[in-house]
Amino acid sequence: MSTPPDLLAVSDLAAALAGPRTNADAERLVERLRQTAGADKLAQGAWAMTDELDVVWAIAAPGADRPPRVVSEVGHPFERELTRLGDTDVFLTMATLPEGAALRWHYELAGAAVGGGQTEVYRSHPDGRRRPGVLAGELIQQPRWRSQVFAGTVRDRWVYVPAAYDPSHPAGTRVFQDGGTHYKDHVPPVFDNLIAAGELPVTIGIFINPGVFADTTVSNRSFEYDTVSDQYSRFLLEEIIPEGEKTYRLRTDPESRAIGGLSSGGICAFTVAWQRPDQFRKVLSWIGSFTNIAAGPTLREGGHNYPALVRRVPKKPLRVFLQDGENDLNHQAGNWWLANQEMASSLAFAGYDCTTVWGKGCHSPLHGRAILPDSLRWLWRE
Repeated sequence: MSTPPDLLAVSDLAAALAGPRTNADAERLVERLRQTAGADKLAQGAWAMTDELDVVWAIAAPGADRPPRVVSEVGHPFERELTRLGDTDVFLTMATLPEGAALRWHYELAGAAVGGGQTEVYRSHPDGRRRPGVLAGELIQQPRWRSQVFAGTVRDRWVYVPAAYDPSHPAGTRVFQDGGTHYKDHVPPVFDNLIAAGELPVTIGIFINPGVFADTTVSNRSFEYDTVSDQYSRFLLEEIIPEGEKTYRLRTDPESRAIGGLSSGGICAFTVAWQRPDQFRKVLSWIGSFTNIAAGPTLREGGHNYPALVRRVPKKPLRVFLQDGENDLNHQAGNWWLANQEMASSLAFAGYDCTTVWGKGCHSPLHGRAILPDSLRWLWRE
């Protein structure tokens, strides 16, 4: 049996910076750092670690005659010289940033920009952690699903059943796109805490990954999520939810069904509710891609059309929560920050039950995770 890696936490690296150390100590620390960060990422200058508001940056810089600096390119202004660890070729620094700070950064080494990444910092929400005395539900991986609506695709999926679920009382349903990547490890404690507090009805979580074509690694994500059509809603209503109903009693009224996602998964959530408000009425979108990704043959068919549609089409009975940050993406398909603001403006103009939380963030789930408990409270309020 192999020994598990001796991984580091931010607190370990803070302690290393705080006090004197021998070269032997420094070498041991660097070995642990390589296990934690990955030797390639350290060499490429592409690694940082966060813990709440604390951030550590480290880079391997063999032959450096002066310490590298980490420098902010976009977002929160920041510049800091790194400290060499003993006689090793690894340099390290740490900083405590303001709540909600976000930045894209790189290293400056020998007069050149090296590597880089993006970092955001948020305090953990108390309801995002397991609470003593609150019973935990069960996350159950399901057999891979072979879809007929998205012919030729297979996908991973999970179901989260709260401890409070009682088969004699049907439960609500909450669907998450990109469920295995971004949600299944973060949502369950929030569900349990809010259900125990009576702030969320007993709700079963369905976490679904986008499809890949069978026997390949080719993803169907953008087609499934970014296309403005009823296909994904049919996939849920004809395949995924009926499959869940074979095992669990689920409510069928649209007020008990919610859907959420981030980026393309966020616009997908809105599209499902927009197409089928008789089935889904609560939408959670983080950094939603209300942009022209699905341009189609005309180059005009994407989700950038939603703000105009919302203003023109008779109001639908939807409740919508939007989150985005001012350092979100800006490229050929559109400007995410502006697109989300335009979407919010249109929803408000048309009289929708909509709220927004704006921040400084990049294209990342971190802000959404930090506010998830309060987002769910707002969506499920009476």
